[in-house]
Order: sequence, then structure tokens, then C-alpha cells
Amino acid sequence: DQRTLATLNVDLGSRSYPIIVGADLLGDRALLSPYLAGDEVVVVSNDRVAPLYLDRVTASLKDRRLNCQILPDGEQHKTVGTLQLVFDTLLDNHCSRDTTLIALGGGVIGDLAGFAAACYQRGIAFIQLPTTLLAQVDSAVGGKTAVNHPQGKNMIGAFHQPVCVVSDTRTLVTLEPRQLSAGLAEVIKCGLICDELFFSWLEDNIEKALAYDEEVLEYVIIESCRHKAQMVARDEKEVGERALLNLGHTFGHAIEVATGYGNWLHGEAVSAGMVMAATMSQKMGWLDKAQCDRIRELLTRARLPIDPPVAMRSADYLRHMKADKKVSGGRVRLILLEAIGRARLVSDYPDALLHEVLSEFSG
Repeated sequence: DQRTLATLNVDLGSRSYPIIVGADLLGDRALLSPYLAGDEVVVVSNDRVAPLYLDRVTASLKDRRLNCQILPDGEQHKTVGTLQLVFDTLLDNHCSRDTTLIALGGGVIGDLAGFAAACYQRGIAFIQLPTTLLAQVDSAVGGKTAVNHPQGKNMIGAFHQPVCVVSDTRTLVTLEPRQLSAGLAEVIKCGLICDELFFSWLEDNIEKALAYDEEVLEYVIIESCRHKAQMVARDEKEVGERALLNLGHTFGHAIEVATGYGNWLHGEAVSAGMVMAATMSQKMGWLDKAQCDRIRELLTRARLPIDPPVAMRSADYLRHMKADKKVSGGRVRLILLEAIGRARLVSDYPDALLHEVLSEFSG
């Protein structure tokens, strides 16, 4: 086998697992086989990804008892109702506890199938086969699984680690440009919170990433996963440091809920949210104007929005931010930047500053 495979490890003791990155990995029987718990496999995908890649995956599972569940595509379908369809498939086929669930798709499929795996018979094995950049650099790694509720994003979920993550970089060639940019938001976030050198490298290479340069994208995936794997290993259940991965997400989730799931892609909302967090950081006296400008400029070059939707009001943000998972003791905790490459979790900010930022960005 001439392919070069990059393998990273998420170090969680007995629940450690590999992240395997490379081209043309989907459908590799030898790669998946060691991670299948038993003979039964259920593949969960959506109507966008399945026509492209399902045959390749199922061909490599011919020797297993195989069932597939194809779900509708989109964030608006990441609901308890859709979850029920996965449970129906598992129950209709009398799937036992040694069934392996395989998530083939982007972040929505990974989160939803992972949550189904966490719940079914109190937990079965699942494998992540992420097919979008956002899922490959972020959501497929770390074991966060969830569905949305009309009142809040990812409010119903569980921590349930996959047994392996296989990121086939070739799947990105079928990704539309808007989805590619959305994934780059999470990549830029990674540089912002913990790696200024990576942020600078992205400033030099963002156009290559947007042009689907395979080497650049592979490096982007490996670096993002390396940082995330280290944070997850140190803080699996997000009691401390792992929360830094939510830079821009408290503002961003408010945008997603207020505009209706799916209208703004997750990465787009996070991009605008990171600009809001950077602005707040500047008002706190940490970031200077030049650093804020660098952040806005890189996001703009990545073809991401740096302004939230004009129709949002301060009250809309506050209402949704108060329902966020990072609220503690009634305070909305924010991830802010002390510098590019250094983030911190803050709950003792002056309320007046937050209101100032929200009104600055409100229509």
C-alpha cells in the first residue's frame, strides 16, 4: 500500500482511539475491520452523502450483517424525531449490543449517529467516517454527540467516544465551496485559541485551502486534530480547558437558533461569533486593533461572514446565550482571546462591555 496514512491518537486510557487521515480510505476493509465490535453493522448517512460514498463503504462490509439508515440532509433535521428513525432501524433489525454504528457524513450525521450509539442499549460502538472539512477537523473528534432543540443547539446529548475516526481527504472534492469555508472557520479557531504559528501559516496558505489543495487540506486536518486530541485527552468532559474549543460558539449558537437551524451554517455562525469575541477581547484591553484586524481579514479571505445577521437584536443574543451550556451560576461564560494563540474562559467580565459588543453588532 503506497498511501501515506497519518494516524493520531486520542489518549483516553482504555477508550483511546485513532484518527486516521489520508486519501481514498473509504471502503478500506482492512482499516475498519479491527474496530467492528461484532457481525452487525448499521451505517447512518444522509441523502446527500449516501449517493456519493455509501456503496464504497458497504462493499467493504460485505461479510457483515449490514443495514443502512439514510436521513435527510441538514442541521434542521438534527432532532429527536430523526434520532427515532435510527432507533427504529436498530430495533427493527434486532440489533444487539455488539452492533457497530457507522456515521458516514458531516457533523450532523456524526452528532446524531453518535448520540444514537450512546443511547441504544446504554451504549454501543460507533465509527466516524466524516466527509466534510468541519467534521474532519472538529466535530468527529472528541465524543460530543447531540441533537438540537428549538430552544438551543446541542442541548440534548452525551459524551460518547468513537472507536476510531477515518478521515478520507478525497471526500472533500465533492464538498461545495460554502461548506469548505465553514470547515475553515473551525481550523482558524484552532490557531486562534492555541497556536499562533498555525494561524500565521493559515494566513499564508488560505487560498490554497480554498482551491482544494490536497496537501494543504491534509495538513490542516492533522494539525487541527492534533490540538483537539490533546485537549480532549486532558479534559474529556469539558470541565476546564476543553471549553476553549468553543471560541465564538456562544455567540454563534445564538445566531443559529435565532435564524433557524440550517440557514447559517455552523462554521459561518462561529466565524461571526469569533469576530464578536475578538471585539469583546479588545474592549477588555487584551487584543489590540491590529490583531483584531488580522482575525477579520483571515476570516474574510476564507469567504466567511464577519458580521452577524442584521435582523438580530441584543435581546435575541442574550435570550439564546442564557440557554447556552456554558452558563454557570447564572453567568454566561465567554471564551475570549488574550492574544492570537491564547484563549481563556471568562465569567467576570463587566456586563456593560458585553451589552456594548452586542449593540455594536445588532441591527
